[in-house]
Amino acid sequence: MGQKGKYMEKKGKNIRKRKDTFHDFALAWLQHIREKRKYSTYVKYRDLYDRYLTELDNMLFTELSEQMITERLSRLNEQESPLLKYSVFGILNQMIRFGNEKSGYSVMPLNRKRENTRKKAVEIFNISEQQKLLEVLYDRADSYKKGILICLFTGLRLGEISALKWSDINLETKTLCVNMTVQRIAVDGYPTKTILYENPPKSDCSLREIPLSDSMIAVLQSIPRCGIYVLNGDRPMEPRTYENKLKSYLKEAGVAPKNFHTLRHTFATNCIESGMDVKSLSEILGHSDVQLTLNRYVHPSIETKRHHMNSLCSVYGHLHPFAE
Repeated sequence: MGQKGKYMEKKGKNIRKRKDTFHDFALAWLQHIREKRKYSTYVKYRDLYDRYLTELDNMLFTELSEQMITERLSRLNEQESPLLKYSVFGILNQMIRFGNEKSGYSVMPLNRKRENTRKKAVEIFNISEQQKLLEVLYDRADSYKKGILICLFTGLRLGEISALKWSDINLETKTLCVNMTVQRIAVDGYPTKTILYENPPKSDCSLREIPLSDSMIAVLQSIPRCGIYVLNGDRPMEPRTYENKLKSYLKEAGVAPKNFHTLRHTFATNCIESGMDVKSLSEILGHSDVQLTLNRYVHPSIETKRHHMNSLCSVYGHLHPFAE
């Protein structure tokens, strides 16, 4: 078997070298990720390694310890967010386990738990904001405005609508298939260079078929077919550009700025409040877990909560003595 880094296997047994460094196993693990996972995942991990873990490169693998790592990565501990630290230490532990498996060493992974941080409240567009935005989208609607309408009525992600092709849409069966997504990622080896990268969605569940309403069929039929992609002719839409278009439409509508994913949250909330069952919604959103749909994407409005509070009258009866 060929040598990888500074370790190799012989007759089924691992042979260890005294000068194995963290760098050796880190690069071997990254190469493993590149071969086994999506390229975008590899680029993400490679970027985190380059930015935060090269401080450990010259350490002997067997000298890795909680104390040594904490001292070397003091900048990370002091300056970055808990979520980022959790991600960095997560791939560090994967590198350590990979090194142990390939070499026979028994270096202990870090015992790092995810810090308890208060989750930022997920935003949706309330009814008034939706009405204002729709007025702008329906006014002199071009393909970009119609694409945002599609997101608001199907729950597509930004990368998914940006990569949507005419071949993904079947007007006869009234369905839309999510087959690809697009994102801008760094080019490996060139930290300042990026490319628009099109690839299948992050999970098998994200590859899905979405039923289209008659109104969505009408929207799609009104978009001129000027190329392969629904929004941008022969190239996928640049996600950052599309995010900026939404911001300009919100400004025109007099609605406070919110990110593109708010359309997806709003769609999910509208579906639940309209009576859709959670299982159907979960499949339309491309989730593998119904609980994820409930916890992350369903946010009852104050109007819905008030409706449920008023419905208690059917249980308690009207409080006529206090009515004027």
